Amino acid sequence: MGPTGSGKSNFINRLTGIKEEKAAHQLRSHTQGVKEYSVNLSNGRQYVFVDTPGFDDTYRSDRDILRTIAEWLEKKYRGKVKLSGIIYTHRITDNRISGSVCKNLDMFARLCGDKAASGVRLVTTMWDTVKDITIAENRVSQLESNFWKPLINEGARHKRFEGNSPRCAWEIVGGLTEGGEVLLLQEELVDVARKLNETTAGQALYTQFQKLLHEQKEAIKQLQEEAKAQKSPELVKQLEVEQRRLEAELQKTWDEMGKLKIPFMRRIALFFSKKPQSVSLA
Repeated sequence: MGPTGSGKSNFINRLTGIKEEKAAHQLRSHTQGVKEYSVNLSNGRQYVFVDTPGFDDTYRSDRDILRTIAEWLEKKYRGKVKLSGIIYTHRITDNRISGSVCKNLDMFARLCGDKAASGVRLVTTMWDTVKDITIAENRVSQLESNFWKPLINEGARHKRFEGNSPRCAWEIVGGLTEGGEVLLLQEELVDVARKLNETTAGQALYTQFQKLLHEQKEAIKQLQEEAKAQKSPELVKQLEVEQRRLEAELQKTWDEMGKLKIPFMRRIALFFSKKPQSVSLA
């Protein structure tokens, strides 16, 4: 798992020997659904690697992405299949931790939970393109002491995907061959029978939509004020076009929020219902 363009598909390509598609080099979505790749080794052991789409997908809403991942996780858990480990990828070349990266990490921590954290490997990618190693090391320190700290405190480990080689990729997954723990999202969907919008991850997404809605409203208000102050008809026209675009985005956000909202009486019922044993790490 990981943000779009962080090297998820490339990592799996190095493990499986599959040739990389051109889209993987670009900061747009490469993986549209959950994909499984099987690798049979000479010692008789079989590995199944799973590639997932990142949030902030090019063509699909975050709610749709969460639903796709949740359906796959629920199906596997009901089939008595547990994940041996989870690889979370992050570009070491990022100059800052963007809002998109924060959102991906937040969603990951909420669907993972504390019990499964020991099977998490926080993998920094694209070391082969680093120009200043000192800056890269400082980024690692920031990630480990701040953004990744809740996960690391519960047993997650940071690994470097250096050299972009199959050998390095296999070394990272080598320690993840034991039986895994159930994810918080799986426990919520199956063991305590919650709907997706009632899970920790679903409610986190609802909160993110609320924040986005506020930002969009403020942007529209600012555009309206700018349009009133402008004397140029051409500039006014451009601002009106931008306002219509934002209003369309606002409506999409409203629609997504509506699909995630939990009715009041259901919220009361959930308060007194069975709780999952795992807790969120966000």
